[in-house]
Amino acid sequence: MAMRHSRTTVFLGAMFALGIMTVLAALFGWVTTVIPRVYTFYISTALFAFFGLKMLKDGINMSGDEGMEELEEVQSDLKKKEDELEESGEVAGDVEAGTVGTTPKVRSGIHAIVSRVFLQAFTMTFLAEWGDRSQLATIILAAREDVTGVTIGAVIGHALCTGLAVLGGRMVAQKISVKTVTIIGGIVFLIFAVASLIIGPDS
Repeated sequence: MAMRHSRTTVFLGAMFALGIMTVLAALFGWVTTVIPRVYTFYISTALFAFFGLKMLKDGINMSGDEGMEELEEVQSDLKKKEDELEESGEVAGDVEAGTVGTTPKVRSGIHAIVSRVFLQAFTMTFLAEWGDRSQLATIILAAREDVTGVTIGAVIGHALCTGLAVLGGRMVAQKISVKTVTIIGGIVFLIFAVASLIIGPDS
């Protein structure tokens, strides 16, 4: 989306979705603190190990160009949606300002306040990222660590990743394959699991 619309609008829409998801995940993890720490500690450690092994398996079995195929598919879907809007006469306005599809004729309700690009970025990000490993990791960490620190750290992490994707998503996808990122992610999860066992639940 950032290659076709205002990067600022796309970034804000995506970050709004990720921020809401992070807060909800952290709160859900915080609620589980009523369970004795020793149980949540070992359950979370087991989940880290499980996610790490699964990501390593997925990464090893992944083709090297899988990320580019997914990128092309997303671009194709976005272009199809915008073509449909153009055919219905709803697309107009300044693309750089992020006001595509928000002409006075069709703007009503929430569209009178928020641009269509912002809503599209928010919706796509929220649906795509709901239930993914980063959200589950946030829940796990919030269940055993300081919930405020986990929330702030997760939001900053999402902001950095989203900013990188918005500024140069295609370039990053061409330089770093999804296969490599998945394998590295699996290793990081396994490091968390081993580190947790070494530190212990009473630290």
